[in-house]
Amino acid sequence: MVSRVVPAIRELPDIAGAVLEGLTSFPKWLPAKLFYDHQGSLLFERITELPEYYLTRTERAILSEYADEIISAAGNPETLVELGAGSASKTTLLLDAAVDARGEANYIPIDVSGAALRDAQFRLRSMCPDVKVRPIHAEYGRGLAQVPRSAGRKLVLFIGSSIGNFELFEAARLLADVRRSLSPDDAVLLGTDMRKSLDLLIPAYDDAQGVTAAFNKNLLRRMNRELGASFKLSTFAHRIRWNDEQSRIEMHLESLIDQAVPVKALDITVSFREGETIHTENSTKFSMDMVDRMLDNAGLRRECSWFDQQKWFGVHLLRR
Repeated sequence: MVSRVVPAIRELPDIAGAVLEGLTSFPKWLPAKLFYDHQGSLLFERITELPEYYLTRTERAILSEYADEIISAAGNPETLVELGAGSASKTTLLLDAAVDARGEANYIPIDVSGAALRDAQFRLRSMCPDVKVRPIHAEYGRGLAQVPRSAGRKLVLFIGSSIGNFELFEAARLLADVRRSLSPDDAVLLGTDMRKSLDLLIPAYDDAQGVTAAFNKNLLRRMNRELGASFKLSTFAHRIRWNDEQSRIEMHLESLIDQAVPVKALDITVSFREGETIHTENSTKFSMDMVDRMLDNAGLRRECSWFDQQKWFGVHLLRR
């Protein structure tokens, strides 16, 4: 339940529209992109280093083993464009392979987190001196529109299983937008986390140290800071659910009590029942049939795939 008063006319923070829509919906939800303020980006980097979080190290192992083969299969691109670049820690493997193939490379990281882009640019100056970096601080679609036509043959990276954060129809629509941005010789490299035992999946999103819980609750801190909300973090709990029908892990923030939370900048008060949740993230776990159906709906074809030995994770080269 939401009670609303007449809003004042003011300039609102960038997150205001998404928060207003999500917290006035039933059930309540917030988009995953809101995780990535400065503190959220730092927490996510800690998550990727946790022993329970197999995704990053598994994908890194695939890229480490097959980077040269991937770059060759992509046609030795001049420019790597990365959606949701983050720290670009795994991307250096592909950039090194691209430099080995051509002598130099261009890198265009696109991310909603300015802090992550700055950190990536700083790291790449020393780690990949033959790479020219041009960061774009934007969401995916807007960022792709800013990639210069003069960038030459491109490989668009959408790794890290970020595609799993979207509903499947949204994922296909996003990949269709990526397809429309491609020139005939361009390619896409897509990372997908594959279906596996819940004994592996659940701890990856509910680690023993509580880092993922802090990452989830940072959404509440961000709304308090940027929107003048009054969320008490101690009255919300980090919850993980497996949705077998949708083949995905869901992250939620559960209200531990009946409560009403004012959000000053939006002139609303959001009411929660005990046990009610805010749905904050999805992480789809794919079968190969799911991957191929999604790509077919996006108008893309899978040219080849690379996996780890256990087939926990897949990296796929896509063409128009």
